[in-house]
Amino acid sequence: MQFDIEKINELTTGSIPLAKFAGAEVIEFERGYVKMKLPYEQNCNHIGMMYAGSLFTIAELPGGSLFFSAFDVAKCYPIVTEMSIKFLKPAKTAVTVESRISEEEIERINREVEEKGKSVYILEQEIKDENGEICAVTTARYQARAHGR
Repeated sequence: MQFDIEKINELTTGSIPLAKFAGAEVIEFERGYVKMKLPYEQNCNHIGMMYAGSLFTIAELPGGSLFFSAFDVAKCYPIVTEMSIKFLKPAKTAVTVESRISEEEIERINREVEEKGKSVYILEQEIKDENGEICAVTTARYQARAHGR
């Protein structure tokens, strides 16, 4: 299935004013996979590194973007219920984050949403600088929830 990356950006980062202001964008997208980028310039803090809140934001956004790649948003929607971030080194460049979900996990989530009205899934991610160094790692607990439940 082909995806229009401009439309995905419009649906995800374009629909969240903070994400749009921060310059977050989807740069790669396919079923079960998304890669996002956040520029450094408007996200740096008073000591010359990327602001922690910006790093948290770019880590949370892929959960929604990824959802568009594999789930019927007319039937269900994603919501983050818990997220942790561990900062490993200062980010002094733009950063990227990649998120993946397997076909087996997609099938499980769809089945549970259909049967129970919701399903829990975990996304673990690494936020990397332009040199490929890991600046932070995150773990997020999401729910796919059926509309009207």
